[in-house]
Order: sequence, then structure tokens, then C-alpha cells
Amino acid sequence: MNNRLDIQGSLMLRNTILNFIGRLVPLVIAVFVIPYVIHGLGVERFGILSLAWVILGYFSLFDLGLGRATTKFVAEELGKDKVERIPKIVWTSLTVQTIMGLVGGIVLAIVTPVLTEKILRIPPHLVNETRLIFYILSVSVPLVICSRNLTGVLEASQRFDLINTIQVPSSSLGLLIPAIGIGIGLTLPSIIVFLAVSWVISTLVYFLLCLKVFPPLRERITIDPKLFRPLLTFGGWVTLSNALIPILLYLDRFIIGAVISIAAISYYTAPYQIVSQLIIVPGVLAVTLFPAFSGLSSVRRHDLERLYAQSLKYIILIMGPIVIIVILFSRYILQVWLGPEFAAKSTHVFQILAFGMFLNALAQMPANLLDGVGRPDLRAKVFLSYILFYVGALWVLVGKYSIQGAALAWMLRAGLELTLFFEISRRLTNISFSVFMTNGLFRGLVVYGGFVMIVVVGFLLTNGILIQSLTTLTCLVFFTLFAWKFTLNDLEKKLFLPILKLKW
Repeated sequence: MNNRLDIQGSLMLRNTILNFIGRLVPLVIAVFVIPYVIHGLGVERFGILSLAWVILGYFSLFDLGLGRATTKFVAEELGKDKVERIPKIVWTSLTVQTIMGLVGGIVLAIVTPVLTEKILRIPPHLVNETRLIFYILSVSVPLVICSRNLTGVLEASQRFDLINTIQVPSSSLGLLIPAIGIGIGLTLPSIIVFLAVSWVISTLVYFLLCLKVFPPLRERITIDPKLFRPLLTFGGWVTLSNALIPILLYLDRFIIGAVISIAAISYYTAPYQIVSQLIIVPGVLAVTLFPAFSGLSSVRRHDLERLYAQSLKYIILIMGPIVIIVILFSRYILQVWLGPEFAAKSTHVFQILAFGMFLNALAQMPANLLDGVGRPDLRAKVFLSYILFYVGALWVLVGKYSIQGAALAWMLRAGLELTLFFEISRRLTNISFSVFMTNGLFRGLVVYGGFVMIVVVGFLLTNGILIQSLTTLTCLVFFTLFAWKFTLNDLEKKLFLPILKLKW
């Protein structure tokens, strides 16, 4: 079987669509299922279920970034057409992850009595139930961590079709099992057991798929101690970034609570929850492009530069119009979703955060490139370089402008990230501005800038949501036509045409 990495535009497009569907399906299911689960379990038990999801997420830090490191190193060897070296990478990484998963599970089991009885304010009648759930989770931690390694192997080989074949039903079951369990009268610990069984099955299937994609893995388990250092070094920087990101994402809420009030957090968090869903666009692209960047980093630099420039262009063309429409209709959206009180207090926050999310989406592409070329340390160092500045800006701006100040600080942070990541990645990889010109990035900016000016003027000159919606839709149609005509080259148009005709 030929496993040589073959990165083509059609493959990238197909994988992006598959990953988008893989993210969208569980999200849609969650919208319908979670209210039923909350009602069926009750607020307290649903809180425990939510806590179980959070704990699994935090204990996945015991992965030590080796899932992403595995993707990087396997894709690199595929790019060099050195498939024979892949079994050593996979088995070495999987061995370390298994050990760390067991350590994580043991740690969770040890701290469970302290968590349930001392730290968390769990109602007395639910303490024993929660303790049992945490013990079940401690057994599941190694499985969750090892599955990251196995999906990393499949990502490196660009087999997102296989990943989503398992990930979509697995993620969906994570939501459907509690709902079904409630319907048949299961207790919450029993529901967690069935969730754990689903994790066992998905991990096993991932493992079998890895053996199918890379038959040399079947021959023997080969562990190379010399790989420990490069794997752990790369993964360590990824872990540091993953530890810093939640702090940067949620620090604003703590400062709002400290400077203003707890109630103000609600008026800030509600619009944030909406705009944060926009990150699905760059998130899908990042997952698709990281193994491609890794595989092309040491060979075919022209293709690496092309993919990078095009990724920025696609973010602008896809997410840009969505963001400006969200900004223009923000008050209407909040009124329908949360009522006039939230619309009055959160509209400006909504608008600022939406633009900040656009900047954050663009920043993910150069940050992803840094990981792909083997410099995840630079991503973590960028986070460390401005974290104190961000804390100070938050404190000052929240004190002066209330929750709008928090949104402004968040937007400034996103803009700073974009500037730093873009310039660092450009200098590190020696990408010239001509690459962006050649691949239509600057033309995309011009077309998008024209769209923004026209749609804003059209919105302000009209009255009533119906007329404003029709005006915006008309502008969007013309933007799409101009973007197709002036920003996409002939090859890109050939790739997108089958999608438009639904023959992909």
C-alpha cells in the first residue's frame, strides 16, 4: 500500500468539508438534546455531567501534546516518503501516552475524595454518586488520551474521511446516550458507564483503522527511546499553549466579576457564546491544514506557501461577510434570542467581540504554520509575551468602559496576536509578500473592503429589518460574484465547481 503523502487542492477541499460536517452535526444535536437532558437530569445532576466533561478535558493535558506531535512527525516522514520510520514514531508516542494516561487516571482517582467532599460544593445527597462518576472517569482517561494519538496518525495521512466516520457518531453518542439513558430510566452513573463503553469502542476502532492505513504497524511494536526527547519537546510546548489558552479566553470574566459585578458577566458572556461559534471556520481549516503544513515543511515549499496564503484568503472571504452581517444585525439578534434588556446592554459588546473573533480567526493560520514547521515554542512564547499586558489592559478598560472595555481588550489582544503570529511566521519561513499577491490575498482584501463599505452604507440608508435584510443579501450576492471573478484562480474555480454542483 502506498502511504506517500499526496497533498492536492481537491483533497484539502474535501477534508475541509468533511471536518466542517464533523463539527456541525454534534453542534446541531446539542441544540436539541441538551434542554431535554437538563430537564431530565435536573439542574444539579446536569451540573455534575457538565463537570465530568470539563474534567476529561482538563485531564487530557496528560496527553502532553503528543497527539499533535504525532501528527507533525508522521506527516513529516510521509512528506519525505520515509514510511518505514512511521511505526517507531507511532508506537513510541502511543506508549508514552498510555503511561501518562494511566498516571492521569490514578491522579484523578486519588484526588476524587478531595474534589467531591472538600473543594466542589456538591449537595450531600449527590456526593457518593459524584464520587462513583469520577472513579469511572479515572478509568476512561487513558482511553481518551490514547485516542488523540490514533486520530493524529490518521490526520497525518489525510484520512479525515475515516476520522469523521468515527468521530461524528462518537461525538453524537456523547450527547445522545444521556438523553436515551434518561428515557429508559438509567441513573447518572449508569449513563457515564455507557459513555465510557462508547469511548472504548471508538478508541478500538481508531486503532484498527491505523493498522489498516499503515500495515507496517502490525509487524512489530517498535519503541525508540531517541524519539522521546523530540516528541516530548514538541508536545511540551503544545501543552503549554493549551494551558495558557483557557486563561486568555476566560480571564475577562473573572476581572468583570471582580471590578463590576457577577451580573455583568452574564451580559458579557451571552454575546461571547454566539460569536465564539464563528471559530468553527478557522478551526476546521486548522485541523485540515496542520498535517499538510507539517508534510510540506521540509519539501515542496512552494505548495506550503500557496496553502498558507490561500487559507488566509478563505478566512477573509468566508468569515468576513458573516462577521460584518453579525455586527450590523447584532441588536436584532440579541432581541430575538435574549430579549430587549440584553440587546440594550450587550449590543456593543457583541459587535466588538465579533470583529475580535475575525482577527482571532486570521491569527490561527500563521500560528498553525508555526506548529507545522516545527516551532510550537513560538506560539507559547507569543502568549507569554503579552499576558501581563492583557491583564493590565483588561483591568484598566473594564474599570473605564465596563463590559465594553472587556470586549475592547479582547479585540486588541486578538489584533496583537494576529500581528505577532503573521510577522514571526513570515520571517521564519521567508515568505515574501509576492506569494500573497500571487494567490489572491490582497485582491480578496480589496473585494472584502468594498463589500464592507457598500453593505454598511446600504444598511444605514434603509429602515426596517426586512429592507435592511434584502439590501444586505443583495450586497452579499454581488460580493460572492466579485470574489469568484477576481480572487480565485482557474484551478480554485475548478475545485469549487463540483461542490457547487453537489457532486463532491
